[in-house]
Amino acid sequence: MLTVDFTRFPLAPGDRVLDLGCGAGRHAFECYRRGARVVALDRNAEEIREVAKWFAAMEEAGEAPAGATATAMEGDALNLPFPDESFDVVIISEVMEHIPDDKGVLAEMVRVLKPGGRIAVTVPRYGPEKVCWALSDAYHEVEGGHIRIYKADELLGKIRQAGLKPYGTHHAHALHSPYWWLKCAFGVGRDGEDAALPVRAYHKLLVWDIMKKPALTRVAEQLLNPVVGKSFVVYATKPHLPKADAA
Repeated sequence: MLTVDFTRFPLAPGDRVLDLGCGAGRHAFECYRRGARVVALDRNAEEIREVAKWFAAMEEAGEAPAGATATAMEGDALNLPFPDESFDVVIISEVMEHIPDDKGVLAEMVRVLKPGGRIAVTVPRYGPEKVCWALSDAYHEVEGGHIRIYKADELLGKIRQAGLKPYGTHHAHALHSPYWWLKCAFGVGRDGEDAALPVRAYHKLLVWDIMKKPALTRVAEQLLNPVVGKSFVVYATKPHLPKADAA
C-alpha cells in the first residue's frame, strides 16, 4: 500500500533514492522495482533486517531491472551518514509526526538532496488524526508515538522555510480512516484475534481491497480522499542556486 503516488512523483532508472524512516520498506521496494538505486534507512534494527531480507529476495526473483541497487541500513534522521547532495530523490512517509525536531530532519533531507532533486513528505492528515486523538489517549501517548498533528499550511510552511519548493499535494487512504477510528474506539492496543469484532471485520475488508483492488473501492477511495483521506502528501523540489550564489 503506497502513500506516495509515483504518477505525480516520477522516478528515472538510476535515480539515487533515500527512503528515510523506511519502516517495513513499502516505498523502498517500489523504487527498487522502478530501477532506482535505493537506500532504505531506519533507526529500528529489526525492521532494517527484514527490509534487507526482502531486498535480497527481490533480487533473487528478478523483480528489479538491471542497474537497480538496494541497501538497508540503520541510521539517525537528524545525522544522516551521507555527503551533501548525495540523492536525486528523498521520501519520508509517516515519520515527521514522530520526531520532536522536525525542522532538523527537513534540514538534513535538504542537505543530502541534489539541487533539482525531488522530495515526498507524507504525514497523517489533521482531521482524521484529530478524531483518533480524541477517541484514544493510547493512540498517541506512547513512546515513539505521534507527538503532533500537522495542519496542511503548517507543513507546507516548514517545507518552504527549509528551502524547498512545493509543487503538488493530495490526500490518500480514505478507506483507512474508519479503521483507525474503530481501533481507537475499541482499544488501539488490541490486535489480531484480541481485536473487537468491528475492527477485525473492517481489517478483512482492507486486506481484500489491497489484494483484489476492485474498481468499486478504488473509485470510492478517490472520491473520499479529499474528504477523509488518512494521509496528507506533499511533493517538492530543491531549487538550483543561481550561478553567482553557487560560486
